[in-house]
Amino acid sequence: MSERIPEHPILGVQKKGRVVSFTLDGKTLQGCEGEPIAAALKVNGVMVHRYTQKQHRPRGIFCAIGRCTDCVMIVDGVPNTRTCITPLREGMKIQTQYGVSAVPFDDGKPTAAPKK
Repeated sequence: MSERIPEHPILGVQKKGRVVSFTLDGKTLQGCEGEPIAAALKVNGVMVHRYTQKQHRPRGIFCAIGRCTDCVMIVDGVPNTRTCITPLREGMKIQTQYGVSAVPFDDGKPTAAPKK
């Protein structure tokens, strides 16, 4: 695993925890216990956390301090969990969020025309 974020603006100084396993959409990944889920995902090359409800657009880390909702995912069955401020624990089950569920959209196309 590559270099970690040593200091988070909200969570403070990050001490490197032990390496733990968690799943993302059924795939086993590893991260450091206590680091933000979003940081563990980024180290594993995951940049998309959710897709918007109306236009099915990908979203990932934006503010990284818990103010926006771009990084929300389903964590241990709870939708809309802000992964940028939620600490990683052994065995967490994380799922990409599609609108407000873990079920991918049928056609992958926007359900509404983009606003001009």
